[in-house]
Amino acid sequence: MTNALTGRRVAVLAADGVEQVELVEPVKAVRAAGATTELLSIDDGSIQAMNHDVEKADTFPVDKKVAEAAVDDYDALILPGGTTNPDKLRMDADAVAFVRAFVESGKPVGVICHGPWTLVEADVVRGRTLTSWPSVRTDIRNAGGRVVDREVVVDGNLTSSRNPDDLPAFCREVVTQFAQGRLHAAT
Repeated sequence: MTNALTGRRVAVLAADGVEQVELVEPVKAVRAAGATTELLSIDDGSIQAMNHDVEKADTFPVDKKVAEAAVDDYDALILPGGTTNPDKLRMDADAVAFVRAFVESGKPVGVICHGPWTLVEADVVRGRTLTSWPSVRTDIRNAGGRVVDREVVVDGNLTSSRNPDDLPAFCREVVTQFAQGRLHAAT
């Protein structure tokens, strides 16, 4: 455990259908490094996490609706995957606007698996290099991004990974990038 993120506030944006391990492990990593986290979603109440996209897992209480959140209140953002989660987020104008503003702010963003769908909808992948779950890669390319097949990729303020198997590397790199803050602002 380090204190690299002491005093940092991390937003986690997710909706029903989030892949539980992709929500829980990054949150555990940033908290272990000293950050506080806040779960944002498109609705109040709680969200239903899933295991392997099809098996109900735990529910998690929402701290704040994304429509009520301000980018300035956070130092970093985590976008977990699961197929249903980012599909719901990219259909919500407030979630898309929050993600676009966050990326454009230059603050660090960690995104895994199907999570880049929300980045695509926010039109912030053009000219950027990412990795993702294989079925999302065409969407990234069609939105003007470059795709590589590596466990973790850092391009400016975006840190991306492919799937739950990449979580150890993803979590380590997210903590590193979140600690550096705006040093790698988007170009």
